[in-house]
Amino acid sequence: MTFPVSLPRGPVMIDVAGTALTDEERERLRDPLVGGVILFARNYTGSEQLRVLTADIRALRDPALIIAVDHEGGRVQRFRSDGFTRLPSMRCLGASWEQDHTAALDAARAAGFVLAAELRAHGVDLSFAPVLDLDYGACRAIGCRAFHRDPQAVAALAQAVVAGMAQAGMGAVGKHFPGHGFVEADSHHEVPVDERDFGTLWNEDIVPYRHRLGRQLAGVMPAHVIYPNADPSPEPQPAGFSPFWLKDVLRTRLGFQGVVFSDDLNMEGARVAGDIVGRARAAYEAGCDMLLVCNRPDLAAELLDRWAPLPDAENLARLAAVVPAAAVPAWLADPFTLELHPTYVQARQAVAEIQDDAGTAPVMTAATIGEQRTEILRKDG
Repeated sequence: MTFPVSLPRGPVMIDVAGTALTDEERERLRDPLVGGVILFARNYTGSEQLRVLTADIRALRDPALIIAVDHEGGRVQRFRSDGFTRLPSMRCLGASWEQDHTAALDAARAAGFVLAAELRAHGVDLSFAPVLDLDYGACRAIGCRAFHRDPQAVAALAQAVVAGMAQAGMGAVGKHFPGHGFVEADSHHEVPVDERDFGTLWNEDIVPYRHRLGRQLAGVMPAHVIYPNADPSPEPQPAGFSPFWLKDVLRTRLGFQGVVFSDDLNMEGARVAGDIVGRARAAYEAGCDMLLVCNRPDLAAELLDRWAPLPDAENLARLAAVVPAAAVPAWLADPFTLELHPTYVQARQAVAEIQDDAGTAPVMTAATIGEQRTEILRKDG
């Protein structure tokens, strides 16, 4: 019998290759620098398999590693069958807002509740959702993932989703601060540059974070976007590597006290910060609490071997608080009891009635992202 290792959560979140842990992955997940695991579609074949995998991850450490996933609805939903409801894109909720504000808010809350309840019943702690970017109709990375062009509508609908998630006991992570919706380039494969000034961003894209919603977020994920006319730094960096955006604007001006999760440090938009250790160091020193390293186990291993950040008490406290320690309620103990919970049944029916835009955009999965890694792999040698 294997007993959990007693370690505080570290500042690195990594992934695993398949549907069950290997011995090498178990050892890596016990590294003191590791604080979480991000799951992808490749880690899922069915409800029971996912529950076994998350229980296995949870048993490795005390406190348990944070288990997270990108599970927004629409084209970004990692688990889509056998215990999981197909969720509409957030743009569908924005379209509903145009017809009936109250109905849209009710639908948004139902979607948030179903999203979080199904994940929690399978042992997943966090979804990196909702997207708070504005829908300018141009960005290839965002598209139908955004609620609306109007920042007030985005704030209202996102707040309803967050309330639904909270009802199921899950915190929300807003992304991509201060805003990824205006630029056309996709930071998975390019380095986007947003030429707008700070005043424009403050009065448009940052509005959802200035709204009371900002105080209800457990986490925020910054964008791999450079804002040269808004960031007064001598050499502006993408927001996730910028002390101006994370310490000055997000922490000081907006008063955000939750966890700042970097976006994947293996995305093209992060490469401006150097090799994997340089990226991690730059993001951590800029103000990120937890750093995501996805789809490159070799670089994750290199980072764990070569990086030695100084312990930070505030960082440790935020990571300790991001996932509630309270016992899971009986109705969330497993997918079978969840199926019988009246609130869940009602919310799932409400979600089924949302007019969806399924098929209008390609699904973003770990596999399709991985296909774009060839050039990165060559460059990193």
